[in-house]
Amino acid sequence: MSTHTGDQLSSTSLPQLPLCLPLSLSLSVYLPLSLSLSLSTSLSLSLSTSLSLYLSLSLSLSVTMPVLVGLIVVLLGSAIGEKLFHRRDHSDIYPPSSRQAALITDPDTAEKFLFKYGFIKALTWEEHPTQSTDMLTDADVFIENIDSFVHEGASSSRSGSSGRTLESPEFVKALKEFQQVSGLPVTGLFDDATKVAMNKPRCGVPDKDEDLIETHSTLQDLNETTIYNDTTPVTLNHTETSNTTETETLISNRTDNETQAHPKPALRRKRHLVELVHKRRQKREVGEWGHMAFSKSILRWRLIGEGYSSQLSIDDQRYIFTLAFRMWSEVSPLEFVEDLHSPLEEIDIRLGFGTGRHLGCAQRFDGAGREFAHAWFLGDIHFDDDEHFTAPNTGNGISLLKVAVHEIGHVLGLPHIYRTGSIMQPSYRPQDTGFELDWMDRKAIQNLYGGCTGRFSTVFDWIRKEKTQYGEVVVRFNTYFMREGWYWLYENRNNRTRFGDPISVQVGWHGIPSSGVDAYVHVWTRKTDEVYFFKGTQYWRYDSENDQVFSRDPDGQRYPRLISEGFPGVPAPIDTAYYDRRDAHIYFFKGSKVYRFDVGANLLAAGSPKKITEQFPAVATGDHPVANLDAAYFSYSHNALFLLKGTSYWRVVGSRERRRRAWLPYNGVLPGREVDQQWFDICDVHTSSLKTARR
Repeated sequence: MSTHTGDQLSSTSLPQLPLCLPLSLSLSVYLPLSLSLSLSTSLSLSLSTSLSLYLSLSLSLSVTMPVLVGLIVVLLGSAIGEKLFHRRDHSDIYPPSSRQAALITDPDTAEKFLFKYGFIKALTWEEHPTQSTDMLTDADVFIENIDSFVHEGASSSRSGSSGRTLESPEFVKALKEFQQVSGLPVTGLFDDATKVAMNKPRCGVPDKDEDLIETHSTLQDLNETTIYNDTTPVTLNHTETSNTTETETLISNRTDNETQAHPKPALRRKRHLVELVHKRRQKREVGEWGHMAFSKSILRWRLIGEGYSSQLSIDDQRYIFTLAFRMWSEVSPLEFVEDLHSPLEEIDIRLGFGTGRHLGCAQRFDGAGREFAHAWFLGDIHFDDDEHFTAPNTGNGISLLKVAVHEIGHVLGLPHIYRTGSIMQPSYRPQDTGFELDWMDRKAIQNLYGGCTGRFSTVFDWIRKEKTQYGEVVVRFNTYFMREGWYWLYENRNNRTRFGDPISVQVGWHGIPSSGVDAYVHVWTRKTDEVYFFKGTQYWRYDSENDQVFSRDPDGQRYPRLISEGFPGVPAPIDTAYYDRRDAHIYFFKGSKVYRFDVGANLLAAGSPKKITEQFPAVATGDHPVANLDAAYFSYSHNALFLLKGTSYWRVVGSRERRRRAWLPYNGVLPGREVDQQWFDICDVHTSSLKTARR
C-alpha cells in the first residue's frame, strides 16, 4: 500500500476522457484519496473512511476538461487545509480525560487491592509490575512483546459472579490487618466501611514492603507516639557508649571510609532504568530503622520537561515543589536545590506527571479517583495527571502540595505511617486550611538524618508593648535565633520554629546590619525601656513600637554610634552581651573576659573585667565554655540565662534554683548540652528556596 498521501495526479492516473463532456453525462473518476464528491445544482463535500475515492458528477451542461480539473483541485485544497488550534491548551481539539479508577466493589477486587499494597504478600514493589501495568490502550498500535500482555482469564461464572463461597485465611488475615491500620472495626469481613476505605484516594506506594521486613523493622516504631524523648537527640546511625554524650553523626559529614568502618545491612533496590542504579545507590545508605537514606545533605531535584502537568502552569508546579521540599528542609539537616542544567542521571530526585503508562515507569496509573501518585526510593516521584490537582488555597481538588510533601517523604526514606495527623498516612485527607509537618513526622525524618545543628550569632527575647483589639496595652515577647543574615522565630509553647522560617534579617528587622548582629541588649527598668543591637564597633538603638532602628532617638542621639562612645571602657568588637535585671548591669563578653557595665553610672563596675570562669564558675569541673561565646541569652520562657558556644549550651543557675539547692554557686554554670536538645528544628534552608516575607 502506498504511503504517499499528497502526490500530484498525473495524466496516467485518470481514464482517457474527451476534452468536452456532453450534456447529462454521468462520470465516475477513480482517485487514490479518501474523498467523495458529488455535484448537482449545488456542491456538497464529505469525507469517507475508505482507502479509495470515486468522484461522481451529474451535470446538465457541457464542461470542458480544464475547467473540471480546476474545480477538483479547488475542492481538494479546501479538504486538506491546515488544522487550526484556537486555545492555548488545545482543549478545543482534545477533550478532557475521562479515565476513572476502577472501584473496589467485591472480594475479588479487594483481594487485588490487598495484594497491590502488600497486605497479602509483602512486596519488593520496585521489582513488581502491577496487573494494570500490562493493560492495552487505544494508543497501542504495535506491541513488541505480546507475551507480557496476555494473561490467563479467571474462571468466573458467565453471570459475572466470582463464585467465591469461602474466603481464604490469607485474605481474611490481610483484610483484618488493613482494617486495623485504617482504624476500622476488625471483622475480617469485606463490609461497607472497608469498601469505602479501599476506595479513598491514596498514595500508590505499598503499605508493606519486603525490604523493610528483611531488616526486622516494623511500622509500629513509626506509628507509636511514645518512642521519642523531647530531650534526646535523634541522629542517623547513632551509637551509644558508656562515656559518650552525643556523637555528631550527620550524614553530610560522613565519608565513604567512615561508612565502611561501620557497616549496616544494605538494602538494594532494582530499577528498570538500569543505567541509573549504580550512581544512585552510591548516594544512599541504610538508616536506623533499615530504611534507605541519602548519604549527603544537599540534594538536587528537577521537574522533568516531558512530565509537566496539563492542569497547572509550569511556574505554579515549580513553586509548589519548591515549597514542598522546603517544608522537609525546615525540619531536617537536608537542603534541596532545583537543578535545571546537570545531566538527568545526576539529579537526585526527579518529578513528573503522567497518565496510564507513563515516563518509562514499571507501574501504571489507574485513572482519576484513587491512586494519585507514587514514589521510588531511589529518587523518582510520579503524579497521576488524571487527578484534579490544585495549588494551595485555590478551592476543591487534591492539594498538589500535600501530595508532593507525602511523596518526598517516601523518597527520603519514610514508609507509610498510620497515625492521625501524619502527612505519611497512605490515604489522602483533604484539609480546608494549610497543613504542616507535625511533631512526630519531624522526629521520624530526624531519626533518619539527625537533628539540625549549627552555631548562632545571637539569641534573644524581643519584648515590646502591644495594644489588643480592645485597646488594652499588653507586654509580649518572642524568641529569635540569628545566623548569617537569617533569623528564626522560635515558638516556645510549641517547641519548634515558626512555620516558614528562616527569613532574611534585612527584611524582618529594619535598619540593623543585613548580615546579622553580635548581640542584643534590652535595658528594662521602671524608668528605662531601651533596645540595642551591636555589630562590630557600632551599636544601634531600636524603636520597638515602630519596629525599626532609630535614626535619631528621643534624646537626640543619632545612630549608629561607636560602642566606645556609648559604653566607655567596653572593648569593641564584642562577642556577645546581655542585660541582667538583678543588678541592672550589662554583661559584655569578649574572649575569655566579661565586662560588667553599670547602666545608671554609665561606666564599668568595680572589679571589671573578670575571667568568665570566675564570674560564672563551673558546677562540674572542666565543663564550661571558658571563652569566645556566641551568645548570652536570658530566656523569659525558661526564666534562665543560657551561654551558647558552637552547637552546645550551658544553663546558668538561677536564684530560685539556688534557694532549693543552696550548695550551688552564684551564677554557676551547669553541665553543657547540645542546642538541638533544648531548641528544636532550627534548620538551614538552601538559599534558592529562602523566602523574604515580612515577620
